[in-house]
Amino acid sequence: MIRVLVAEDQLAVRAGLVLILRSAPDIDVIAEAADGEQAVRLARELRPDLVLMDVQMPRLDGVSATREIVAEHLADVLVLTTFDLDEYVFGALRAGAAGFLLKDSDAAGLLEAVRTVARGEGMIAPAVTRRLIAEFARPGAAPSATATVTAEPAELASLTPREREVLGALGQGLSNAEIADHLAMAEATVKTHVSRVLGKLGLRSRVQAAVLAQELGVAGP
Repeated sequence: MIRVLVAEDQLAVRAGLVLILRSAPDIDVIAEAADGEQAVRLARELRPDLVLMDVQMPRLDGVSATREIVAEHLADVLVLTTFDLDEYVFGALRAGAAGFLLKDSDAAGLLEAVRTVARGEGMIAPAVTRRLIAEFARPGAAPSATATVTAEPAELASLTPREREVLGALGQGLSNAEIADHLAMAEATVKTHVSRVLGKLGLRSRVQAAVLAQELGVAGP
């Protein structure tokens, strides 16, 4: 079972999200939060597998709440946003969010996003992926995904040839299964390589790795 904490300040929206999540046999909504402070407190108490986090909430916004939850390794965070590109998305990425989903996504999309992030694979809504990566990689872009990450050439040199290939595949926005097929290796092996790449580059999410790959020009076509 995937244990989920839903953080959304609008009662009607939260109820709808909970209803959809509870319709899935493999997802268990263990708690609900109406603001960011409550989300952090419940995450500390319950240690969910995943927090479904709205970005605009009272008392403590979703970006700040995400930063605390990720920093304390309490859970993965899947961020809900109304807009495909805004300061909240950039802030959530810097805070270490594992995924981004538009609020207008359908029920199937929401369930798949929760399952994807729970498997340890970061995700961005398809409508956002290329634009978000391109925005971060754009020369002079104000909000850099790697603003708080040091990626010196020596660190990149520490990657094995296979790890460089995996980093390049992440830069294309590929999932673990797609990388496994693309590089002809087992999916479990891909997951191991991704973890090693993140560790060596000091990154907190595969989404940050994707952006870095674009910035460094190591992403495939």
